[in-house]
Amino acid sequence: MPFDGLFMYAVCQELNEKLQQGRIEKIYQPGREELVLVVSRPGERYRLLLHAGAENARVHLTEETRPNPTAPPVFCMLLRKHLEGYKISGFRQRGLDRVLDIAVDCRDELGRPAVKSLVCEVMGRHSNIILVSRPDNIILDGIKRYTHAVSRHREVLPGQPYIPPPAQGKINPFSVTEEDFRELLLAGRLDDSLAAIMHQKLDGLSTATCREIVNLGGLEPDTVLNYCGEHELRSLWRSLQGVLEAARAGSLRATLVCRPDGEPVDFFPLAVAQQEGLHYITGGANETADEFFSRKEARETLRRQRKMLLDRVKKECRRVRKKLQIQKNSLHESGKAEQYRLYGELITANLHRLRRGMREIELQNYHDPQGQTVVIPLRPELSGPENAQLYFKKYNKAKNTAEAARKMIATGEEELQYLESVATALEMASGIAELQEIKQELASQGYINEPPVLGSPKHGKSRRREHLEPLSYISSDGFTVLVGRNNRQNDALTLKTADDSDIWLHTCKIPGAHVIIRTGGRQVPERTLLEAASLAAYYSRARDSANVPVDYTLCKHVKKPSGARPGFVIYEQQKTIFVNPRPDAMRPAGPEH
Repeated sequence: MPFDGLFMYAVCQELNEKLQQGRIEKIYQPGREELVLVVSRPGERYRLLLHAGAENARVHLTEETRPNPTAPPVFCMLLRKHLEGYKISGFRQRGLDRVLDIAVDCRDELGRPAVKSLVCEVMGRHSNIILVSRPDNIILDGIKRYTHAVSRHREVLPGQPYIPPPAQGKINPFSVTEEDFRELLLAGRLDDSLAAIMHQKLDGLSTATCREIVNLGGLEPDTVLNYCGEHELRSLWRSLQGVLEAARAGSLRATLVCRPDGEPVDFFPLAVAQQEGLHYITGGANETADEFFSRKEARETLRRQRKMLLDRVKKECRRVRKKLQIQKNSLHESGKAEQYRLYGELITANLHRLRRGMREIELQNYHDPQGQTVVIPLRPELSGPENAQLYFKKYNKAKNTAEAARKMIATGEEELQYLESVATALEMASGIAELQEIKQELASQGYINEPPVLGSPKHGKSRRREHLEPLSYISSDGFTVLVGRNNRQNDALTLKTADDSDIWLHTCKIPGAHVIIRTGGRQVPERTLLEAASLAAYYSRARDSANVPVDYTLCKHVKKPSGARPGFVIYEQQKTIFVNPRPDAMRPAGPEH
């Protein structure tokens, strides 16, 4: 849902409670359309995030730390000049408009007391953050500047008067009486839903919030006006009043809605009806907004970085396939080597019949049981021995080309197999840390350029990176099963972690994770083996297939050839079973999963 006026109301209340009379210690501008104000009060320190992006516009406290650019933008420097070191006198919202005025008690250029406002307008693509001098209402600057060529209503430029966003002609729900409310609803179209009419008539309430208010009144969220009587209208009024009274009292509890995997779905300024298959988290408005957008940005960052790395890997796959095709064509052409040798031998045996100037000659093939003849093309400018020598040279060249092509084809197919395994790991990665490990792996193999990690010999300082462990599961029979997240983990898991008596599993000739059953010297039941194989099939490129072949053998039979790429091993004495991929084949071993 959008960051609506009722949610802004709850955020404003909490900000006044926590940040009023707080001192602005520092101002950062981590992105083109976002600001972070570090505000301190005795014994407490907060980060206030202001965002003017079209999709993620909002204002709330945040626990997230954002990188501070080495060179602050001009707007950030202006805010530091006017606001840093001064106290916030309060937060004000006009009605239920999505406009928050942050008033700061400061001083002007002559040292006289003055008031400046940081106006945060949360209005989709028209969102802005504007520094205004009070009480003359003159714009000092905005994070977005525009003229009348962009907006006929106003200009946002230094020196221009600040004009609030145009009113939408809606009514503040806090000032509505029951009779007014009834008239507003009954003035709507009969085939419109109650939620849609409330959204059209009342300020600060998004359609999603209105649907929840209708639901809290004991009505279906999509109830239309035509099917409403006195009872329904009175129930809806009581529901609306209950929400508004809780908002006035500061007792509204915001709700964050997530999928089971943690992906955020929506957030609301009030308690909502719960649906099966979703998780609901209640909390303060600032806390809820921060959690929602932090999760959303993390998912967006994950998708963006995954796509960037996948595009790179797919580009390399196309390059390798193209090179393989050329090498296979060369191998095909080199198949004429025996023909060249035959031509050379036949010419040598019949030198007495060749004369300079001949363009071809028909000779009996003495290697053919039927004694067939062959027509051999000749170079007219060469003598008979020279033509024979030319064909022997072509024979040697074709033979050497075939040997080189076979080696290059084997190398190319191995590289393609490796790249496909990396692509599979990228598609299965569930966090930034996993992508970072894969990115480091690609950099170590020379596919991408990555700056040296702090802490390497070129840097004096060190930076700790998050260390990822393999996925861990417990089988129905109590055996621990480990699953590698990427090729580097696969190597460490198979070659360092696993014991000789452990069982190693991998999809047969299909890129995927290495799976280890920690046996501890015990006999592994068939049920555990099938469960582990189902995990191996799921964590592979064949996860959407059925009846997937999975090889398994003892870890002592798995070796890594010298110089092989990450994740590549050879194994023997394996057996193959066919299973269906199942992510729920076992229960996760730890809280992380």
